[in-house]
Amino acid sequence: MGAERVVVYGLSTEGYSLACQMAIHGANVSIIDESTQSAISLKPEIAKTYPNVSSLKEDEPLLAMEPIDVAISKAQYLFFAPRIRKTGQETKTEVHSKFKDATSSLKKGSSVIYNLPTGIGGNGENVSLLEHVTGLETGKSIFYYYYPLGGGNQPPKVIGSYNNKQDQNLAALLASNKKEIMMVGISSAEHFHAINVLTRFSGLCSILEVCKFAQDDNTKADLKSNDLQNIFLDDMVSGLYDLRSLGTSFEGANTLMYLINGSLKGVDGYIKRLIDEIRSTLKKNDLKASRTKIALSWSLDQHEMRGDKIEMLQSLITRLRDYIGDVEAYSDPNLDLFHNDKTTILVICSKSDYENLHKKQDNDLIVIKGNPSVK
Repeated sequence: MGAERVVVYGLSTEGYSLACQMAIHGANVSIIDESTQSAISLKPEIAKTYPNVSSLKEDEPLLAMEPIDVAISKAQYLFFAPRIRKTGQETKTEVHSKFKDATSSLKKGSSVIYNLPTGIGGNGENVSLLEHVTGLETGKSIFYYYYPLGGGNQPPKVIGSYNNKQDQNLAALLASNKKEIMMVGISSAEHFHAINVLTRFSGLCSILEVCKFAQDDNTKADLKSNDLQNIFLDDMVSGLYDLRSLGTSFEGANTLMYLINGSLKGVDGYIKRLIDEIRSTLKKNDLKASRTKIALSWSLDQHEMRGDKIEMLQSLITRLRDYIGDVEAYSDPNLDLFHNDKTTILVICSKSDYENLHKKQDNDLIVIKGNPSVK
């Protein structure tokens, strides 16, 4: 493989992982850190030394940098993998603004690989925007691909290609562990991603809704001992961005919209149940709100492309503070939560947090696992 010039727009977990993979396989890779507005040259030794964005940021090694527009103008392949933190209606505006920044300096003959999820038909809008920003015609003088990363799904087995154009160099860049990437049409790639997202959420929400009906203690105990105990709030929220973007693809009532809205309601219903469980724990233990602290243990990756989990944690804190003033989130499992004069209700929101924390014993500690089997 020749040393293809690759630029990854976005110092995100998913973008960095892809950049490292390509750098190690011999591509000439730069990654754009939106916060510093510079393109960092990612050499194979750096990719091997720093496995993730956090380790790279903590150590701050001396890296060769150049202005963003210079790096992008030289790119043969531009991967669009930014961190999106706006929510609701503002999400689309943020994505479009970053996409314009990323593509405005592209030269004729280059290729754009879009790594955020879109709904069905969403790439058509991106292609129009790309042509508007660059003045180049997609499929002839500039090329466009769809390869959605992360969100609780494995890397896609296919890459969507505008006009089904085959690019063996790109397929080789994305191949890992000798697994080849198949190129399909954009529409096919959108449909495959939609199937993955809906399969995951409809299965998850079936579990959440059935568990809601467990009333007696024996059933609840049995449900807690089942594999369901390995599903945490973290898993339930992973990929909500994808589900919502899929929801923007359809208008009116149809079966897919029922599935999407039902899944969104299922997750929201679970959050309400979790809050109710915390409130009933206060009552059962005769705890005064003023003498109780809620510690939410949820180790979040601050560099993910999607902001769903960060948004959900903030929402949970806000909603819990309506009942108890002292609510705090903890992302470091080594933190000592318990040196205070209040009774602590520890709500564990992910499997890794549970594995790190469940050994901690303290008389003034009540543990609630964020599993489907809470009431």
